Amino acid sequence: MAVPIVMPKLGQIMVEGVVNKWHKAAGEVVVEGEIIAEIETEKLNYDLEATAGGVFHPVAPEGAVVAVDEVMGYVLDENESPPEVLVPETPVKTSAPAPLLKPNAPEKTGGEVRSSPGARKLAAHLGIDIAQITPTGPRGRVVEADVRLHADLQSPGTITPSIPPGLEPSETVPIAGMRKSIAGHMKSSLADTAQLTFSLEVDVTEAQRLRRENSRSGEVNLTIGNVFIKACAQTLKRHPEHNTLLVDGNILYFNDVNIGMAVSVPDGLIVPVVQHADKKSILEIAVQAQELAEKARDGKILPDHLLGGTFTISVLGSVDAFTPILNSGQSAILGVGRSLEKPVVKKGEVVVREMMTVSLTVDHQVIDGAAAAGFLRRLQQAIERPAALFK
Repeated sequence: MAVPIVMPKLGQIMVEGVVNKWHKAAGEVVVEGEIIAEIETEKLNYDLEATAGGVFHPVAPEGAVVAVDEVMGYVLDENESPPEVLVPETPVKTSAPAPLLKPNAPEKTGGEVRSSPGARKLAAHLGIDIAQITPTGPRGRVVEADVRLHADLQSPGTITPSIPPGLEPSETVPIAGMRKSIAGHMKSSLADTAQLTFSLEVDVTEAQRLRRENSRSGEVNLTIGNVFIKACAQTLKRHPEHNTLLVDGNILYFNDVNIGMAVSVPDGLIVPVVQHADKKSILEIAVQAQELAEKARDGKILPDHLLGGTFTISVLGSVDAFTPILNSGQSAILGVGRSLEKPVVKKGEVVVREMMTVSLTVDHQVIDGAAAAGFLRRLQQAIERPAALFK
């Protein structure tokens, strides 16, 4: 019996992926659990394993764009014929970005414009007739970037960026792969939300002392990021409006507190999720966070590790403060800067304390300023009186 090989869903907002490489040729024998393909998504490159053994039959060629859950190939029994399926699109590879020319009208299939699911959703959200959009995707396909460019060009006063006179670039590098996806998601986040950022200085002297003590007494290397994950998990239970998603005009509340942690990787940034952080001890959080970060940097992160985030923390220890941008759908994200020794006034005396600046970005469609300020104050209290976090 033919076992389909489908495009896996490797992230909450993933709608399609690219078949980067097949590790087997047509007709070769596949063993269950063997890596058969490399899949490229907006967040990572993923090694896909065979779920059954048999004879490999590819449907999608290398480079094909395939929607989530669509068939890319089959594992067949010996002498079995594969089912008939439509071959997915293969993008046209170019050595440099195409100029903003007017290509042919969008290709239509059965009366419908060929377009990606994300492009259709975005066009509907912006009230744009997708048939009027100039496509740049493979085979005349409208992609999200086309919708955004169309919307920008329709806006009064929009200026299309161009190379200033007298400048000659030394190299032209197309935005592609993970970088293109990150760029699209960040622009989408800013376009679709009303982002507002609040900042507050937090005294982390005692939290750092307890962190160092617990790190020395055990095998786990506790980080200040672990402390903030634990503190945020507790705070989110008291401020549930920050543990929400905005989807199709509805605010979705969750009992589970699943905190995404931004991890820098060579090609960009991915956000593994610490599931049920509110139910874990700080040591359990540290162990899981360390494992997720190592897998992310080694390119071995699993799809389930990227799903289900309700809140995100980004720790950037090289700057004092920064403005984090919301992850798609989420209502809040916390940015944590570096720890600095500073003179502060305590009970009328000037003392040196370890201080950190935290910045909370919220979607003002969901969270008002007073609620955001209340969240930060309670988080500050949890960090500055940290004994409960280490129990």
